Amino acid sequence: MTSTATPEAVAILIPEVAALIVEALNLDMAPAEIEPDAPLFGDGLGLDSIDVLEVALVISKRYGFQLRSDSEDNVRIFSSLRALTAHIVANRSQ
Repeated sequence: MTSTATPEAVAILIPEVAALIVEALNLDMAPAEIEPDAPLFGDGLGLDSIDVLEVALVISKRYGFQLRSDSEDNVRIFSSLRALTAHIVANRSQ
């Protein structure tokens, strides 16, 4: 099921997705410390490709849709917590 990712729906889900990331990667930080618009890679949260695979697996299980490793949209999808959450809101089935 694909729906529109309204800013309100994204804002509501951001804390839950941040908590999933922290839990999946065993990060030593609170979910609220993840800046919604900061990069998830590099200078932002500092994730690497293995981290992204782990996050994608958790998201697939929780929200009922697949994030494909070969998708050309992954750079955009994983660019920030807000971008990832918007993608989840638009594609989730649960």
